[in-house]
Amino acid sequence: MRWWDIDPVLELEKDLFPEDAWSRGMFWSELAHARGPGATRRYVVAMEGGRIVGYGGLAAQGAASDSGAEAVGDIQTIAVRRDQWGTGLGGELLTELLRAATAFECAEVMLECRVDNIRAQKLYERFGFEPIGFRRGYYQPGNVDALVMRLTTGQPGSGSAPGPTSEEGTEING
Repeated sequence: MRWWDIDPVLELEKDLFPEDAWSRGMFWSELAHARGPGATRRYVVAMEGGRIVGYGGLAAQGAASDSGAEAVGDIQTIAVRRDQWGTGLGGELLTELLRAATAFECAEVMLECRVDNIRAQKLYERFGFEPIGFRRGYYQPGNVDALVMRLTTGQPGSGSAPGPTSEEGTEING
């Protein structure tokens, strides 16, 4: 994802998450940490026919080379246009983010998912994420709880992210 993707991403964000959509400033802040040698973020967009049909982002903390602590990835967001649901695009975006987690040498990847978003929970479970707890009232202003899920990737840098990076007609861009 680049700065010129923010406006179309915001349109999709507001359609999919009308109560708790990210702001322009939130995306700008995340992208500020996605470039250069000290990058700690990876944001991608999926394009089809010249339009953005999905996006996702990962934050990494505690790089493996820092102080001996293992790095942890956090899936910040994944979104897919409604007309693309069921096409495997969510899995492609998640695969790309898990590859980024491998590149950041993350030993585990965390995420929060709305408790009422069963479709997303099933996707994450297919990739090996397991529920580990709840965050009460996490999504505001609707006061919706979040299910916290974790994927243990094994050894940092293992290259174990599953699945393909793209499908005919859809292109994943960072």
